[in-house]
Amino acid sequence: MFLTDKNIIVFNELDSTNNYAKQLVKEKAAQGTVVLAHYQESGRGQVGNFWESERDKNLLFSVILYPGFLEAGKQFYISKVVSLALADVLKQHLNDVKIKWPNDIYVGEKKIAGILIENTLKGMALDSSIVGVGVNVNQEQFLSDAPNPVSMKQLLKKGFEIQDILKAFLQKLENYIEILREGRLEKVDAEYFQALFRNEGLHPYRKDGKEFSARIAGIGSFGQLQLEEPDGNVTEYMFKEVEFVV
Repeated sequence: MFLTDKNIIVFNELDSTNNYAKQLVKEKAAQGTVVLAHYQESGRGQVGNFWESERDKNLLFSVILYPGFLEAGKQFYISKVVSLALADVLKQHLNDVKIKWPNDIYVGEKKIAGILIENTLKGMALDSSIVGVGVNVNQEQFLSDAPNPVSMKQLLKKGFEIQDILKAFLQKLENYIEILREGRLEKVDAEYFQALFRNEGLHPYRKDGKEFSARIAGIGSFGQLQLEEPDGNVTEYMFKEVEFVV
């Protein structure tokens, strides 16, 4: 096993675990190295979004992977398996856990976790992946203008050991990485689609300020969201080109 809870670097405070992990990659840190912070000054979500987290209350970490067996064009599979691993862990405690494309984790209509993956390429293959994860575990109040955050403690009325969630995630992720290594991509595709938020029926979306209804028809090879409108027209969207109306 290369993903364990033994190779963890812990900080009381960091600007960003992903930023620190980038430096470790430059220094050739081992695969599976985890950077864990009790507080992040500049925690980031997708495309620079800020991640709110109260000190010592939530799980904030980055893990270093070297998935050189994956072609550059298949890098979205890292996002898929990280999302699936995290959703699997949360499903052990909560109902109605879904992956909101591309890789937010929702419980019902509320966001409980976010993922930021930063890949580097070498030739035609992946060289490194820094997987940043934030899970709302024990926080009871959210003060930012984020529209719909929720924590495990809010939902279940009890606290959790943060390191237990991390250990379970690393075990799940290693299982999924092995599935990728074996080339069982169709299994990952099927599980990811099945786990998607609003993967059945028509739902509202917004593009350039205009709302429309569509169903999720599929996910493209580069991670594009494929939406089919009632007239049968299918359009592919990259991240931030379309938004869910929540």
